[in-house]
Amino acid sequence: MPRELVIVESPAKAKTISKLLGRKYQVKASNGHIVDLPRSQMAVDIDNGFQPKYITIRGKGKIIKELKDSVKKADRVYLATDPDREGEAISWHLAQTLKLDMEAPCRIEFHEITKRAVDAALKNPRMIDLNRVNAQQARRVLDRLFGYQLSPLLWAKVRRGLSAGRVQSVAVRLICEREEEINRFQQEEYWSISGKFSPVARPQEAFQAKLVKIKGEKVDLPNEARAEEVKRQIAEAAYRITEVTKNERKRYPAPPFTTSTLQQEASRKLGFSARKTMSLAQQLYEGVEIKGEGSTGLITYIRTDSVRVADEAQEESRRVIAGLFGADNLPAKPPVYKTKAAAAQEAHEAIRPTVVSRHPQEVKEYLSRDQFRLYQLIWQRFVASQMKPAVLEVMSIEISGGDFLFRANGSTVKFPGFLTLYQEGQDDTPEEEEGMLPDLEVGTDLRLLEVNADQHFTQPPPRYTEAMLVKTLEEKGIGRPSTYATTIDTIRKRNYVVMENKRFKPTELGIVVDSMLKENFPRVVDPNFTAIMEEKLDKIEEGAIDWVEAVRDFYAPFSEELAAAEKSIERVKINDEVSDVVCEYCGRQMVYKYGPYGRFLACPGYPECKNIKSIQHETGAPCPACGGKIVLRTSKKGRRFYGCSNYPNCTFTSWDAPTGRLCPECGAYTVVKQGKAKGEMELCSNKGCPYRAPWSKEKPETEK
Repeated sequence: MPRELVIVESPAKAKTISKLLGRKYQVKASNGHIVDLPRSQMAVDIDNGFQPKYITIRGKGKIIKELKDSVKKADRVYLATDPDREGEAISWHLAQTLKLDMEAPCRIEFHEITKRAVDAALKNPRMIDLNRVNAQQARRVLDRLFGYQLSPLLWAKVRRGLSAGRVQSVAVRLICEREEEINRFQQEEYWSISGKFSPVARPQEAFQAKLVKIKGEKVDLPNEARAEEVKRQIAEAAYRITEVTKNERKRYPAPPFTTSTLQQEASRKLGFSARKTMSLAQQLYEGVEIKGEGSTGLITYIRTDSVRVADEAQEESRRVIAGLFGADNLPAKPPVYKTKAAAAQEAHEAIRPTVVSRHPQEVKEYLSRDQFRLYQLIWQRFVASQMKPAVLEVMSIEISGGDFLFRANGSTVKFPGFLTLYQEGQDDTPEEEEGMLPDLEVGTDLRLLEVNADQHFTQPPPRYTEAMLVKTLEEKGIGRPSTYATTIDTIRKRNYVVMENKRFKPTELGIVVDSMLKENFPRVVDPNFTAIMEEKLDKIEEGAIDWVEAVRDFYAPFSEELAAAEKSIERVKINDEVSDVVCEYCGRQMVYKYGPYGRFLACPGYPECKNIKSIQHETGAPCPACGGKIVLRTSKKGRRFYGCSNYPNCTFTSWDAPTGRLCPECGAYTVVKQGKAKGEMELCSNKGCPYRAPWSKEKPETEK
């Protein structure tokens, strides 16, 4: 009969830990929080020190009874909820509900679900940390005060069903401000000139160089006429190499993942939303069934802002690197990464494999496709972070002739190091580096083979991708990375933003709400103020300030702003956008509405006429499968894709827009893909075909 009881949050976690501990222990799950603030009321006693009024969550009665029965039979109880503020609060609520001794050391925490980590935690129980509990309680109360008092104002002045949040409203503000920048942007034309040169004595060694100066001044070519004039002058000059620079440059690996960087990289490389990333990571952390091992935790705790790595994990990674990539890829000492966040909890570790020697291919058959892809990303990032830096040989050449100075840069990988395994993704792809240049010396005479002038236009700042938004929120200290998935989901569900080409664009509703909040609550939707509130929560956790005082400092001015706004704000009517589609039942012009899966068409005659239909944006390209029309569609998860209008008779789909053309190399259909550095490109849909060319035809219309 088990004499010791361990309580965790999830059944999956309970299953994994139970396997590790054996029969002496009983492991039970609370299924998350057992008490919470009720949804039907604010449940914060403002006049009595902002005391929250918790109630038992509906449906948790049976679980609580089972836990109480298990507590009665146990000699000792351990609360093993997650090692963060929320986990501490869950333990506190469990201790109160189950009437445990609050003075007893009943709290244990571990950052990976392995036998070593769990056994070590059981040997070192501690009391519940009330400072952590109060920090979480302060966050919950602040969010409740903000949301439950501001949201009704939006219902009264704009539309029912809207919401405001301490973090979500700032996220919407960032997206709206970026849209304002784009709308204000004035596009300007400019030209660049490049030349193709070769040494006079070795004409086969041709290379490209860019014009960088004219008469010692930076190149300024505002139009085609000026560019053509300079081209003519360039062709008349003689050229010689005047400077050659060679050096080695080291490129260091990125540190192992934190919560934020995992969300960013999974978005860039795997196309995962923040919510999907966190859901999959939670599964990998809590445990998956591995043949011969049972339920096994594959990665360490996923809510962390620390890049610290345990000594034993570094030692194991060095053995793995030596075995897989050779000892020459091992640095003399294990690298130490410094956490950027000032308030990072260094007791936490970075996200890494629990067993570094467990290669992704070894567990692939036990994981879903997406679980495998995420585990592989985490494994590769961590192992690469423990490898030697790459060494690049970089060469720069300056070429002079007449009034003109050209420059050519080239690089080659001298020692790949960590690049053998992994390279970090980027939000905006830089221009491709040239390959290695010929071996050239100062004084070498060159022949100008050709001159090219290219037209360019300055580009507005890009809209946020999900990775860019997560990065910006973290850099500005807004919210916590573990909450970003919920924040992004909320602003999309409330139709404050939509996704266009995987980037956030504010809707009219989002712009109206943002303007109203900025005008009437400039302090609370200011990113700096939100970041200051996060700092105060950190100080509460440290025991430096009282949580009630922190909440009071926020609420006093907020309540005054709220009272003034209720009197001054006029009701805003947002008219439905009228489409050019006629309702086939009553003849009215249908209007655009928003639903859980994006925009759709609805008859304005509701409830007399209840006609609704999905929006089909024709691209102008024929279906490669049946010749029908290719239209832009939206999946149930909000992702945009291209499909045939003859569905379900034709099931053709593509994430990229078909062009209506066939590949000149293999005959497959081609698609348009948005490049970050070189604009839209035409690519072959056959992944084995290398065809790639600039997209010269006018972009297919996707959405008005």
